[in-house]
Amino acid sequence: MLPLLLDRAGPEPLHRQVYDQLRAAILTGRLAAGDRLPSSRALAQSLGVSRSTTVLAFDQLLAEGYLVTRTGAGTYVPTELPELKLEASPTGPAALPPTTTYPLSDYGQRLAQTGALHVRTEAAPITFTHYGEPALDQFPLEVWRTLTQRRLRDHDVPLGYERDARGYLPLRAAISEYVTRARAVSCHPDQIVIVGGSQQALDLAARLFVNAGDRVVFEEPGYLGARRVFESYGADLVPVPVDEAGLQVDRLPDAGARLVHVTPSHQFPTGSVLSLPRRLALLDWAERVGALIVEDDYDSEYRYIERPIPALQGLGHHGRVLYIGTFSKVLFPGLRLGYLIVPEALVDLVSRAKWLTDRQAPLLEQAVLADFIREGHMGRHVRRMRTLYAARRACLTQALARVFGDRVRLLGDQSGMHLFISLESGLSDDKVLARAKAEGVGLASAAPYYAGAAPGGEFVLGYAHLTEAAIEEGIKRLARAVGGLHG
Repeated sequence: MLPLLLDRAGPEPLHRQVYDQLRAAILTGRLAAGDRLPSSRALAQSLGVSRSTTVLAFDQLLAEGYLVTRTGAGTYVPTELPELKLEASPTGPAALPPTTTYPLSDYGQRLAQTGALHVRTEAAPITFTHYGEPALDQFPLEVWRTLTQRRLRDHDVPLGYERDARGYLPLRAAISEYVTRARAVSCHPDQIVIVGGSQQALDLAARLFVNAGDRVVFEEPGYLGARRVFESYGADLVPVPVDEAGLQVDRLPDAGARLVHVTPSHQFPTGSVLSLPRRLALLDWAERVGALIVEDDYDSEYRYIERPIPALQGLGHHGRVLYIGTFSKVLFPGLRLGYLIVPEALVDLVSRAKWLTDRQAPLLEQAVLADFIREGHMGRHVRRMRTLYAARRACLTQALARVFGDRVRLLGDQSGMHLFISLESGLSDDKVLARAKAEGVGLASAAPYYAGAAPGGEFVLGYAHLTEAAIEEGIKRLARAVGGLHG
């Protein structure tokens, strides 16, 4: 018989005590695999309890796999216990046969062969690599919390399915008013589709307008996230260089291009601005060759020497521009909301594609964001951040000039949340990154943003998330790493 000790005066039911002690005996090996247990009746008699007590304990152990029954032979401890089944295999996924294959689609195969989806950076005490990250500690979280709580308190929360795949109408109306006023975009709410950030907008554009083998014009250097999207759909990428006036429109192909991706108001990563003559020439080119323009307007609110430049979309009258905006830089990346403004003729098609992609963006966040914009909080936040980022940019440019002198060249316009520099160090980019890392500074080379050979010595420095003290210290450390006038 089994040596089980029952506490009849204790708070635990007797059947639970029997279960716990039998389970412990099995797990510790006192009852080994293959051992036969006494019948529930015999065990009940030996313990001096009712048979229902032992039946309950046995049933639970059988249900959980700690015991098995053999017809006509009794109840036994199994050879494989539940805990062992739940434990992860020590070899993990590598235990799969090396010949295992999966039936990937053409898209899946292209994606598997695509390079890194983003520039990989390592953590550092002071990092300039977060060039798309706003100053999150400056976001008016209390205002956002109040607006959210008000929606919840007043039961004014859209909790069901959104019937319109384009998104929450009050938010689309608020965005329409905002971009018309702030970016000179020409649109009405029906043309706006709420998306999960600019990346989803790019994917929708590629999915709807790019077939494998189609020519897609791309800025050189340009935004890696867009390039990877078009590559995954099998596009034939045509890199066109940029200079201090933006995309060199006179070098666009004469025919055969399906689409062009541009960041005209603050070119990524160089920071140049597409001049008005080139904007008009680009619109004329798109009309002539029958191409679409994807205008990626990711951070143009932050311009520090004059008013923000009007969007390319507002200059066109031929319905050739897909305009992408995002709240990741203006508010915070975790919000995961952006918008795609499309020509009227494409509204139904893009809405269908959006519905099939994810049905709808989160409605509570859309409602709160609509309130945030409509009640003026967005405008106040942007104005405050514009002042803050201008001071941080000035701090960075002054520190670079003081420490490196004419060995550093600042490229691009006075806008945005990052600075593009050319640094003469006599070292390879990899050496610069390694030495900077050793000094506790995270730095990003611009080389991955080139489809072709990169000139070297170019770096992208994000500064919006850093305090002026951190910026000063970071440049001092960089000077120690690569040698500076005062390093």
